[in-house]
Amino acid sequence: IRDSSTSRGLGDVYKRQVLVDVVILPGILGLILYYLLRPFSKLFDRWKIPRALGILIIYLGVIGFLTLAIVLIYPFIRDQFTNLINEFPVYFMDLVEGIVVLLNNSRLTEFFETVNKDYNTVITDLTGNLITTVRDTVSNIASSVSFGVTSFITKLTGILLSLVIVPFVLFYLLYEGEKMPKFILRIFPPRMRSGVGHVLSDMDKQISSYIQGQILVSICIGTMVTIGFLIIGLKFALLIGLLAMVTSVVPYLGPVIAIAPAAVIAIVTGGPFMLLKLGIVWTIVQLVEGKFISPQIMGRSLSIHPISIIFVLLTAGALFGIPGVILGLPGYALIKVLVQHSYALFKIRFNRFQTEKKNEYEIKKIGDH
Repeated sequence: IRDSSTSRGLGDVYKRQVLVDVVILPGILGLILYYLLRPFSKLFDRWKIPRALGILIIYLGVIGFLTLAIVLIYPFIRDQFTNLINEFPVYFMDLVEGIVVLLNNSRLTEFFETVNKDYNTVITDLTGNLITTVRDTVSNIASSVSFGVTSFITKLTGILLSLVIVPFVLFYLLYEGEKMPKFILRIFPPRMRSGVGHVLSDMDKQISSYIQGQILVSICIGTMVTIGFLIIGLKFALLIGLLAMVTSVVPYLGPVIAIAPAAVIAIVTGGPFMLLKLGIVWTIVQLVEGKFISPQIMGRSLSIHPISIIFVLLTAGALFGIPGVILGLPGYALIKVLVQHSYALFKIRFNRFQTEKKNEYEIKKIGDH
């Protein structure tokens, strides 16, 4: 019985993994790329270019852009990443020595003497424990990989299969994506199609504006961070700028993740003055992004309070991990649209003081809004 239940549990895990790798992941990636590339497809439609030919041009443009980016940017990022890996132990020891010097000039020495503790020993123990933890973690990962080669290959094959499926999903979304709302509307009774159409339209606008706007904002932040760090002479400016661009996809939490390694590198390589310059550059970037870039690109499309954004990101991350952090806000925006429309229709439906004609006017007004 135990063996049967164990095999059944492993079978369920395998089925869920296959569902994620083969269905959900390619669908989500294809949907994101669809909203990013749909403006180009609509532009080709206005130019009377056949849909299939327009999609082929888009594919060739994307492949050319990625090839150019890899050829021009990848060598610099590779060299900076390699140098960072090689120099990280030196930076870490410099940071430890700086902490020792700081403690020598502080009153903590008296505190450690009262408790019969030598802070040099404390720091040495902490450093040794950290190094041991890192070494054990690497050993465990290596052991897991060596003993789980089959599962690792299966996982890698699933990811590669997902990446191969994405272009096909994207092609059919670009080619027939406009037909999907009409298909959904035919499922509902004729009296409900007008309201459902307004809901689908609002959901489409929310997702489109968020994905396109957030990607553009992230690119702007990464570019400004890279230029600013190059101006002040911070090492690994391109690598940190790329990290800032990637993490800025997640509002509020992303910039905090990006600034942490930059602050460590600044304080170790340039001291407090470099850290001050980094803070000035980061403040300027955040002010420009918050006052000029985001209002122009994002507008008030989502209309979500910053506190709500933080709670949504934390909750989605705790429940679903990194995918939850990335997809939490779009999902919240869709749920918000459904709740708003449902509540508005509920008020109209059960307002006994309104006439039928006025109800129809209010419903149309909701859809137009």
